[in-house]
Amino acid sequence: MLQQSLLTEQTRPEAAFLTDDNATILRFAAQALGAGMAAALVTLVAIRGGSSRALGAHMAVREDGAWCGFVSGGCVESAAAYEALEAIACGEDRRVAYGEGSPYFDIVLPCGGGITLSIHPLRSRTPLLAVLNALAQRKPAGLRYEPHTQMLQSVLPGGETGWRDDGFETRYQPCARVIIFGRSVEAEATANVARAAGYDVHLCDGVNPGGEAALIDADTAVIMLYHDLDRELPVLQAALAAAPFYIGALGSQRTHARRMTALRERGWSEGDIARIKAPIGIFPKARDAQSLALSILADVAATRLNPAREGAE
Repeated sequence: MLQQSLLTEQTRPEAAFLTDDNATILRFAAQALGAGMAAALVTLVAIRGGSSRALGAHMAVREDGAWCGFVSGGCVESAAAYEALEAIACGEDRRVAYGEGSPYFDIVLPCGGGITLSIHPLRSRTPLLAVLNALAQRKPAGLRYEPHTQMLQSVLPGGETGWRDDGFETRYQPCARVIIFGRSVEAEATANVARAAGYDVHLCDGVNPGGEAALIDADTAVIMLYHDLDRELPVLQAALAAAPFYIGALGSQRTHARRMTALRERGWSEGDIARIKAPIGIFPKARDAQSLALSILADVAATRLNPAREGAE
């Protein structure tokens, strides 16, 4: 099926580690180039029918066969790594299709669809480092790939990931930050689940809420787990002013009615107040800490994927 004439037994592909985090994948490729190794970036650039990964999903493949990342549910990664090694050896970019519309009949995607991958032997780590530097500063970033020139460059993200003017642009967002306010077993459980999910987690037990509030940005979820409305209000107002992608607050509907009244008295509009998810979480009456933590983090994840959910009932 695959042409492997340029490969040796020493360069057979093998996963270095498992990740689908694009920043980690780009860092793996940049580190390879920095160590004097050749590497290729594999990008999912087209989907036909269903796909287990979104446009812009990456793999990075080193010349020694080590790779990381996913462009499918795991069914084409080894084959894609072989193609990347061939591209590195040839020094030429290539495009390969799997599943529907592919010449490789022995690779069938379980979803029944098809995907197209762009494989680019990296000539420079500069665009990768530019993206990683922007993300480290919690700024959105982008890469633009031009197939006709076989060039990759860093760009300011101009929209969603996809094709634009004969080039493919991948948009990257900073890691979602989760700031949890409250000193309780619920706060500890929520912090543990958030860490396991890969979020940048900050837990504030009330000693210095102003310091944590200063970290709030557009890629932050603010989770209020106070059992005291008076202690909550200063932080809640700071969150409303900072415009994070998610604000959720613990308490019953009666508690939330009191919260809304207090915010109106302080000059906040109905639109501002509607941004607060209360009672917090995706399913009601979560009475134990672990269930509440799962409920909250599921709501945060759903809002991150679909910002229109914010404030929705």
